[in-house]
Amino acid sequence: MNKIKGIIFDFDGVLFDSLHANLAYYNTVFEAFGAPPVTADDGDKMLLCHTANSARVFEVLLGEEKRDAALAFAADLDFHRFVPLMELEPGLLPALRDLHQSVTLAVATNRSGSTYAILEHFDLARYFRTVVTCQDVTRPKPDPEMLLLAAARIGAARDEVLYVGDSELDRRAAEAAGMFFLDYKGAAGGTLRIDGHSELVSLFLSGGLERRLTISSTLPPSTLR
Repeated sequence: MNKIKGIIFDFDGVLFDSLHANLAYYNTVFEAFGAPPVTADDGDKMLLCHTANSARVFEVLLGEEKRDAALAFAADLDFHRFVPLMELEPGLLPALRDLHQSVTLAVATNRSGSTYAILEHFDLARYFRTVVTCQDVTRPKPDPEMLLLAAARIGAARDEVLYVGDSELDRRAAEAAGMFFLDYKGAAGGTLRIDGHSELVSLFLSGGLERRLTISSTLPPSTLR
């Protein structure tokens, strides 16, 4: 296999524990439109709010007829009110400090424009060569468009990139893009998983990551098309 030249991270659930912030944001919109709140115990609804782009969330939970109005309402919300509810994933900062000296880093997320401001707020933007959000593409994950765009921006071929995600949408996007996938905390059904960012650093810097990719995984069939 080729040497890994780029690592692309999902945002919510991988860089940040942002579930409570996301639910607070969406519930503010739901309340304005007379819809019941979504809680952390609401299963599929919670997962939708945590992984899908806003247009999809509003379309499913409010109905297509209210989607555009909900997006307009949400665009006027001050996201800063929700930032205090966000927390960095454990070990993230030292991991980024170590990794960015050896490999190009990027972000690809179904989140919208707030991504950039949040990274700046936590002083993380400097570690990433590029950030791709749902506003940069026509089709969000699980479509591979944003992963392929991120790879192009960092100058890496698809078989030189590792995508780190925590959801089925992430795994499906990586498979469709023909990229290696690393399942963060094992919720995405991936072949290879890590339980934390310190493990990623240890594997990458020791060469163990590429050995595991070679032994345990092959590129998806889409790379042969």
